[in-house]
Amino acid sequence: MQINQVISRKPAELRRALAALAGHPIDLLLVFGAVDHFTHPDLRQSLTSLAPQACLLGCSTAGEISAAGVDDGTCCITAIHFDKVGLKPAGTILNGMDDSFAAGERIGRQIQAPDLKAVLVFGPGVQINGSALVDGISSVIGIGVPITGGLAGDGGAFRETFTLGQDGVSNDTVVAVGLCGDDLRFSHGSFGGWEPFGPARKVTRCEGNILYELDGEPALEIYKRYLGDHARSLPASGLLFPFAMLGDDHNAIGLIRTILGVDEALGSLILAGEIDAKGYLRLMHASTDKLVNGAEAAAEAAAEMFLSAGETLAILVSCVGRKLVMGSRVDEEVEAVGDVFSNQATLTGFYSYGEISPFTPGSSCKLHNQTMTITCLGEN
Repeated sequence: MQINQVISRKPAELRRALAALAGHPIDLLLVFGAVDHFTHPDLRQSLTSLAPQACLLGCSTAGEISAAGVDDGTCCITAIHFDKVGLKPAGTILNGMDDSFAAGERIGRQIQAPDLKAVLVFGPGVQINGSALVDGISSVIGIGVPITGGLAGDGGAFRETFTLGQDGVSNDTVVAVGLCGDDLRFSHGSFGGWEPFGPARKVTRCEGNILYELDGEPALEIYKRYLGDHARSLPASGLLFPFAMLGDDHNAIGLIRTILGVDEALGSLILAGEIDAKGYLRLMHASTDKLVNGAEAAAEAAAEMFLSAGETLAILVSCVGRKLVMGSRVDEEVEAVGDVFSNQATLTGFYSYGEISPFTPGSSCKLHNQTMTITCLGEN
């Protein structure tokens, strides 16, 4: 396995940056960049000119991650060559939020293979039910195949996001690649660092990822009451106050849900993933130190089998809400991950509108919010 990486600072400078990758064998180009890079007309042509046979995979971001730390307005391109691992690219148009599960099924059918070992998937960050997407993929390939990745960002605007696949750049396409073969080394880790506050509230009316009522009251009304002055900045301020999903016993089940939008007329909240209609929700907040500790815990979970084991790629997908909380200290969570890997892995990734990962090895895959999720790739 060979890994090479370049960063383009401006869309017009992409071809010049890619020149450093010329001459290297490339099977997969992993691209994470700001919206300006994804809307530049030369992006796909520049990538295919560099490596005509390579799989293209990536998305727009709310911040780009590399070994240098966190950037805004850049494009990080990672070129990967596998000696033994096989790749199965996939892509499907997402026809609105209600099509999320079916879109996952279509992706699953495209990547299904006897030797499929893992999946990387990236979806639009708006007008999507990320939970249903993941469930749709798993319904075809089985829950034993780990799925990791995330939902695209657009710098925190929540207006229009983009993905990159074999057919180029799109604002309504789910893209993925299946990783095949027994020589794949693959691991993952996911951790939050948020703390709950306030009482547990019973979900009394919801539909999919739309929350209408808590304790019999309009969900938006309750949410605004807790946010106080922050309510004026909704939905953006919702990134600072996600929900913890709780079971019947009021204990957290390990899933966090971010607010992606509000409906003033209906008094509802649009969350990034599905809600348990029989469960409870509790508000959360965080400090930078706890979020950095969470990122370190995710890295430790993902890195155990990789250290001192040859070329390793670590893909970091962290929620934009974490970035907003940490502010000027956001580089600290990437530095914490780098310290765990002791510079033995190439880092790439982005700040997202949703993170995809199993809870633990062997468990079912879920859409997470407000976590740092890390995927490690390598070859035996």
